[in-house]
Amino acid sequence: MTRGAKDTGKRVKTAKGRTASQVRWLERQLNDPYVKQAKADGYRSRAAYKLIELDEKFGLLKGATRVVDLGIAPGGWAQVVRQKRPRAEVVGIDLLPVEPLDGVTIFQMDFMDDKAPALLAEALGGPPDLVISDMAANTVGHKQTDHLRTMGLVEAGAWFAVENLAPGGGFVAKVLAGGTDTDLLALLKKHFASVKHAKPPASRKGSSEWYVIAQGFKG
Repeated sequence: MTRGAKDTGKRVKTAKGRTASQVRWLERQLNDPYVKQAKADGYRSRAAYKLIELDEKFGLLKGATRVVDLGIAPGGWAQVVRQKRPRAEVVGIDLLPVEPLDGVTIFQMDFMDDKAPALLAEALGGPPDLVISDMAANTVGHKQTDHLRTMGLVEAGAWFAVENLAPGGGFVAKVLAGGTDTDLLALLKKHFASVKHAKPPASRKGSSEWYVIAQGFKG
């Protein structure tokens, strides 16, 4: 059967040892304009455009001088911060190894480790005015469990922000469909002047991810 003229997407053959879901992921990557643009622009991941689009809408990086990047791997968000705020101090943390980034201090460790918050704050040299988090827990395939695990990371990031941010600072984190849990939303509304949810265009339509944007830290 001949493919129609409009069907120009690249397809991946199901190779031995490659599951159907892996094939679908590879096809998305091959046909994703953000992936192609990221390579052209020198970004480490397509996720860089999510932060770019959120910044364009909310002015997240305006005036940022100290930034903490939670779940920094592979480094796309930190690249955007360095590009837009080249003089800002940037500290990141991730369980995964991350190739060095100019001007960025990177810790390879679990953010949930009791020692992590103090290390991040010390490395930054002062209170952050922006905490960004693209963290998500490794999925196990059970929707409720995956949601709870990821929201646990978001909550830990929010508490880090509340305990460390400079007045007027901001917190941005990936959440899943349904938005921020009630208790966490109450925490953010208590400590920030503005709390909103957004799904940037770079976030795949079929993805359940959204972002919570908390600005104007009140202490």
